Amino acid sequence: MVYLNIEGEKVNLEYFIAKRVQSSTSYKNSVSAPIIKIAIAAIAIGIIVMLIAIATGVGLQKKIKEKVSAFNGHVSISLYDRNNSVTTVKPISKEQDFYPDFANVPAVTHIQAIATKGGMIRTATDFEGIILKGVGTDYNWQYLQDFLIEGELPELNKEDTSFDVLISDDIAARLQLNVGDQASTYFMKANGQEPIARFFTVSGIYDSGLEEYDSKFIVGDIKHIQRINKWDESQVGKFEVFINDFDQLDEIGRNIQLNTPSELNAKTIEQELPAIFQWLALLDGNIFGIIGIILIVGIINMITALLVLILDRTNMIGVLKSLGASNWTVRKIFLYNAMNLVFKGLVIGNVIGLGLIGIQYFFSPLTLDPQSYHVTEMPVYISWWHVIALNLGTFVVCLLALIIPTFIVSKISPVKAMRFE
Repeated sequence: MVYLNIEGEKVNLEYFIAKRVQSSTSYKNSVSAPIIKIAIAAIAIGIIVMLIAIATGVGLQKKIKEKVSAFNGHVSISLYDRNNSVTTVKPISKEQDFYPDFANVPAVTHIQAIATKGGMIRTATDFEGIILKGVGTDYNWQYLQDFLIEGELPELNKEDTSFDVLISDDIAARLQLNVGDQASTYFMKANGQEPIARFFTVSGIYDSGLEEYDSKFIVGDIKHIQRINKWDESQVGKFEVFINDFDQLDEIGRNIQLNTPSELNAKTIEQELPAIFQWLALLDGNIFGIIGIILIVGIINMITALLVLILDRTNMIGVLKSLGASNWTVRKIFLYNAMNLVFKGLVIGNVIGLGLIGIQYFFSPLTLDPQSYHVTEMPVYISWWHVIALNLGTFVVCLLALIIPTFIVSKISPVKAMRFE
């Protein structure tokens, strides 16, 4: 370790060089000052863009997964059947070992029995094809509660048959139905027999933002489907299973399949709706692509700033090397100062980026087209793990990338450097 004697005080040479180099960032007339400001701004803007990319990408994935799972469950258990119709054809007995508690798979949080039946709602002026999703008292209304925009959820009980139904705002708008109106619904029977009529009452209107469901489904009492299909109370169309960890969906789905009878088929939501989840998977590629591009731009800016800083201090480097400073000592100090600039950029970027994410989370000024994105507002989600990993990764990548340009210090001759202007 080398020390200088400055006005009778013993000063560490590395500390002296660091203060001299760092002072270039505050000199208004310094050649390197504007470049350094641009480099800090580039790092800050990069962090802002990367934070927003992660928050919006992950947020959109989580929101759509929640919405799709609300209508289908995470795993569905049904009979093996080549018939791909949404309408339930063959019933399943509710007398199963896994119902109502799936004790063999602890990850299962809830299981409910449902059935579906295609029909048509007819009004005085119009008609609309629909699918009645029949549910029972075991149905978890918590998910649909978030989508309710008007009225109330249907009230079901074991003794009486409820004629309340929940319809989407799309169907309500097309048929001009409001809460409390009667929805005359007709269900076709086999062999060309006369359709069966049910006169439901609209108890509530929901809006999930998923056009695939909003354009078709109404939700009501499963007893109507059981009677139309001539099933008894123990027969249902399929089971919807909810789990506690979506990230372990495939593994839990396999465990559920292993713990169900051989005549039943357990399919995860990803297997049932591959198109939606393939589209969501593309968002991961977009996020990594944005992060990669931003890192490259940020590294180029920091390398440029470091080189300009070295050239701006070439004369000083020559003087200090003549006083005994080694190449590694000078390189290390320039590297310290470059990382100090990166740190400043990270702090500024995190404050602005997290602030913008917070504004969107609480006030939702940005909206989306639900027909394209399945949501009406841009959802955002970011965890502290995302923030720490992003900042730490950016810092380390920049550190490794900036080691190479500091080799230029080794090429500077003290004699030539002191003549350099």
